Amino acid sequence: MKDPVKTIGNLIDKQSVSFISSVDESGCPNTKAMLPPRKREGIKVFYFTTNTSSMRVGQYKNNPQACIYFCDKRFFRGIMLTGTMEVLEDREHKELIWQEGDTMYYSKGVTDPDYCVLRFTARQGRYYSNFSSETFEIE
Repeated sequence: MKDPVKTIGNLIDKQSVSFISSVDESGCPNTKAMLPPRKREGIKVFYFTTNTSSMRVGQYKNNPQACIYFCDKRFFRGIMLTGTMEVLEDREHKELIWQEGDTMYYSKGVTDPDYCVLRFTARQGRYYSNFSSETFEIE
């Protein structure tokens, strides 16, 4: 792959669903479909919204090891990124990705205690395309 940031970034930006994975208390992976990230910095840092009260937030607080996955089912391509997930509850990060209409999920607005930000930072990627996989480090 000549330009991973461009190739993978384009794949990610065209998806309407993303998958995030956490590790539960028994060490088993747990995967959940989510809306796409609200913001991304290249293919290293991704921001998602979720409920502070969710099971996933508790899992990330106990064990920040995480994985995110994006799949282009039309061309049967996918990217798995592994790294860590942080739970951010400060106003600055909440405002960073807040969008009009979010009160549908968080009725008290950007300061809603049940609204938080998940920030994923990738360390490694594995890209699948044309019946072949390639693993690479993310800097």
